[in-house]
Amino acid sequence: MRVGRIVEHGATRPTKRSAILGWLLFDCATQPFFTLVITFVFAPYFAAHLAATPVEGQALWGYATGTAGLIIAVSSPLLGAIADATGARKPWIAGFSILLVVGSIGLWWAVPGVEGAIAIALVAFVVATIGAEFATVFNNAMMPDLVDADQLGRLSGTGWAVGYAGGLVSIVISLGLMIGDPATGKTLFGTTPILGLDPASFGGDRASGPFSAIWYVVFVIPLFLFVPDTPRRLALLPAIRYGVRDLTATVAHLGRHANAARYLLARMIYADGLVALFAFGAIYAAGTFGWSSIELGLFGILILVTGTIGAAVGGRIDDHIGPKRLILGCIVILALASLGILSVDTGHIAFVIPVDPGGGGLFGSASEKAYLVLGATIGAIAGPLQSASRTLLVRISPPGQMTQFFGLYALSGKVTSFAGPPAVGALTAYSGSQRIGISVLLVFFVAGGAVLMTVRED
Repeated sequence: MRVGRIVEHGATRPTKRSAILGWLLFDCATQPFFTLVITFVFAPYFAAHLAATPVEGQALWGYATGTAGLIIAVSSPLLGAIADATGARKPWIAGFSILLVVGSIGLWWAVPGVEGAIAIALVAFVVATIGAEFATVFNNAMMPDLVDADQLGRLSGTGWAVGYAGGLVSIVISLGLMIGDPATGKTLFGTTPILGLDPASFGGDRASGPFSAIWYVVFVIPLFLFVPDTPRRLALLPAIRYGVRDLTATVAHLGRHANAARYLLARMIYADGLVALFAFGAIYAAGTFGWSSIELGLFGILILVTGTIGAAVGGRIDDHIGPKRLILGCIVILALASLGILSVDTGHIAFVIPVDPGGGGLFGSASEKAYLVLGATIGAIAGPLQSASRTLLVRISPPGQMTQFFGLYALSGKVTSFAGPPAVGALTAYSGSQRIGISVLLVFFVAGGAVLMTVRED
C-alpha cells in the first residue's frame, strides 16, 4: 500500500508503515466485541437463556440497542466538532476505550437465575457499545492522514478485512477453549473449557465479554504507539465552546453541504438495516432452529471467513468503480438476502417450499443449510458495504471538518437505531413472532438505496 503524508505545522513527512499497521489493528481490536458480544455469542445467550423467552429476549435486546443508539446519536456530532477543535484524537479514543473495557467485563456477572442479571447484562452492554462506537468515530477520522486519496478504499477495506480476521480468530478461541456444550460439557475441540468455565451456568458465553476486553487492550496498543496524532490546537474548555459554535453553524448551513447531507441521510437508513440484521440474525436463528452456542459460533465463523474475503476484495473494487456504485450493489444483495431469511423456517424455504424439518447432526435440515448460505452471502457483502461507506464520506466531507463529519456519520448510523431495533423489539413482542419482528429490514435497505441514488460521488 502506498503511504500518504501527514501535515504538521505546515510541513509534510511520509507516513510510516508501522503507523498504517497500528491503525489497521484498531479494527482487529474492536471486532471481537461486535462478533462475540453483539452478534454470535452473548446476544443469543441473553435471548435464549437469560431472558424468560426468546421473544422477550429479542425485544429487550432491541430496547437496549436503541438506548445506546440514542446516546450515541445525540452526542457524536458534538464530540466530533470538539475533537476537530482540540486536534488530538488519541485522548478521546483512550477515554472511550475505558467504557468499552469496563462494560465488556461487566457482562461476566449476567448469570442465569441470579437476581438483577438481566439488568446487569443490558447496562453493561449499553456502556460497552457506547465506548466501542465513539472510539471508532475518532479512529475513522484519522484515515485521510495516513494514505493518499486514491488509496482510501484499499485502506478502509484492508481495515475491515483485518477486523474480520481478528473476529474469526477470537470466535475460534472461544468455541475451542471457552464455550462448552451444556449437554456434554465439552468445547468444539472436545476438551473441558479452560479456567473452570462451567457450561451449566454458560460461563463460556459470559466470558465473551471479558475476553473481548482483554483482546481490545492488547491490539489497540499499536495505535497509541505508532499512529501519529494531529497536533493539539486548543485546550478542552475553549475547544468545547468552539465545537458547539462550529457544529451549530454546520447544522444550520448543512444545506451548503447538500450532497454530504443526502449521503448521511441515505447512510442513516441503510446502516440501520445492517445493524438490525447483525443484531437479530443470530438471535432469530437461535429461536427458530434452536441452535446452541457451538452452532451459532460455527455460523459466525462462516460469516467471518466470507466477510474477510469480501472486505479485502471490496476495497480494491471500491478504488476501481468508486464507493457509491459498490454500496448500491451491496444494498441490493442485502435486501434479497434479508427476504431470503424471512422466507426460511423449520419447515419451509422461500415461504412456500416444504422441507423436512429433521436431519441429524449439525445443520442437518435443508432450512438450516439455506440459512447458512444466506449468512455467508451477508458476511461477504457487509464488509465491502461498511468499508465503502466510510470511504465515500472521506471523499465528500468538507476539508478541516473530518472528525465532525465522522461524528455526523456516527449520528447517521445511530439516529434511527433508537427507533429501528426497538421497532423490531416492539413488533416482535406485539406479534409474538421473531420473523415478523425483523421484516422491517427490507424497508431500510430499499429506502436507503433510493436516497443514495441522488448522491454525487465527487
